[in-house]
Amino acid sequence: MRFIIFLFMMLASSVNAERRELILSSTTSTQNSGLYDYILPMFTKDTGILVKVVAVGTGQAIRIARNGDADALLVHHRPSEDLFMEDNFGKERFDVMYNDFVLIGPQKNKTRFETLSDFFIKAKTTSLFPFISRGDDSGTHKKEIELWNIFTNSKPKEKWYIEIGSGMGAALNMASATDSYTLSDRGTWLSFNNKGNLEIKWSGDDIMQNPYGLILVNPAIFPHIKSKYAKEFANWMISPKGQKAIGEFKVDGKQLFCPNAEKKKKNSLLACPAN
Repeated sequence: MRFIIFLFMMLASSVNAERRELILSSTTSTQNSGLYDYILPMFTKDTGILVKVVAVGTGQAIRIARNGDADALLVHHRPSEDLFMEDNFGKERFDVMYNDFVLIGPQKNKTRFETLSDFFIKAKTTSLFPFISRGDDSGTHKKEIELWNIFTNSKPKEKWYIEIGSGMGAALNMASATDSYTLSDRGTWLSFNNKGNLEIKWSGDDIMQNPYGLILVNPAIFPHIKSKYAKEFANWMISPKGQKAIGEFKVDGKQLFCPNAEKKKKNSLLACPAN
């Protein structure tokens, strides 16, 4: 009987040892754009490691990693990433890619603004630009609040400013339905299939740059995480093959992300054909 129990335990241990997989806590923009569907099968084919993606807003993705419920983290808000590293929850951080944020608005609203700051100031003082905010602590929401603070010192409180507490798709749908403005990452915008009467109203400023960071969760804090597989994933993502795959991912012939793992490359919006 003891031999049978021992044999069962050994078999179970062997099965568990063969489960080569990792959990990636991630921003929604990379998932919704279709990037993971394109590159993860390549990674799995090369390494035999499966990647289970938990796609949520950047703020929630970081909280998941802080709880030790993920092996790696891929998000797009550098101040939050730096804080994660400073608090010792991350072991290593890697630049992997970037694109930019774009201001989206209704085609029929012809009210002019000369600069990005002009838009935010006029929106705040004239109510001519009704605005849909994700309001979900995502990387895009954090960037939007940053822009309000830079150009007008605070986010709006008026009725024309609506925080929906939901994802980018929901924000774009509501903006389309209400002839409103919103801020989107370019990847989600290009892959969004229900643009309706919306169009890009502003893009290209350096302040709109949108870098993505890949962070390995610290096994010294969470010994149970699969740090070996997470490291293999990071190595593949920053390798020439991984970077090439990121750069070759397109939707309707348009590149969505620009690889930037090589430090010698200038991380510039002007150098990125995705912008």
